[in-house]
Amino acid sequence: MSNSRFLLLVIVGILFVGFGLSAFTVNEREQAIKLRVGEVVSSDYEPGLHWKIPVYENVRKFSTRILRIDDEPQRVFTLERTAMEVDYFVQWRIVDPVQFYTSTTGSSQIAEDRLLEIVRNSIVTEFGRRSVQEAISVEREELMRDMLQTATTTAQGLGIEVVDFRVKQVEFVQEVRPSVYNQMREERARVAAEIRAEGREAAELIRSTADRQRTVILADAYRDGQKIRGEGDAKAAEIYANAYQKDPEFYAFYRSIDAYRKSMGNPGDILVLDPNNEFFRYLNQSTVKPE
Repeated sequence: MSNSRFLLLVIVGILFVGFGLSAFTVNEREQAIKLRVGEVVSSDYEPGLHWKIPVYENVRKFSTRILRIDDEPQRVFTLERTAMEVDYFVQWRIVDPVQFYTSTTGSSQIAEDRLLEIVRNSIVTEFGRRSVQEAISVEREELMRDMLQTATTTAQGLGIEVVDFRVKQVEFVQEVRPSVYNQMREERARVAAEIRAEGREAAELIRSTADRQRTVILADAYRDGQKIRGEGDAKAAEIYANAYQKDPEFYAFYRSIDAYRKSMGNPGDILVLDPNNEFFRYLNQSTVKPE
């Protein structure tokens, strides 16, 4: 092989190596920054082929995918100073590669450590503002929303975005579970007793109201009955008086017949009287015509 041909091959090889060191690609799942002696000189690369100066410049690439952190359960204290364990996960992604590189030197591990510190502080703060009941049920969604907002605001300085924060499970620590459960059981019993007492009070009120209404109704009915009876007696007395004025003898006869009917109108009635008693005056004066 001649020297000229060998030299040509060396030159072609150098060119290929230089091309390989000068070109870099960015795909749609990546974002890249160009560094010149450790200083960021360019970013916001579109997917495709790009160029750099070999050795003098280098490129750092970061994923645009959503990353997830599953941390160990965190011990926190509620407003009543009750110890609880919170199991959670965080989803995040890099949104500003320049800020991310500047604050973490491009290390995902450093970013995760700082993000976990932010999230843990947020969990301690938000749980410390709430009671046990609010933390485990009533305000669970609001609690996660507040923690996500706090973590997102703090994480902006890292060039990352907290996409989601979820509390998977909230448990009482083992040493306080019996006392907490007893306290909750006593609280439920107290609430149940209050509800029963309110029910009994309402029942007594309804019962007394009904009794009072019954008494009023009976009194009104008795009053109306006595009034009607009095009016009837007055009308009867008026009729009797008119009848007496028209024919006193017939009136006396009618009253006697009415007395006979009332005193001897039922089977088995017995009267022990003198036959010549005034009571039988009209019976003694009556005659039966022979057939």
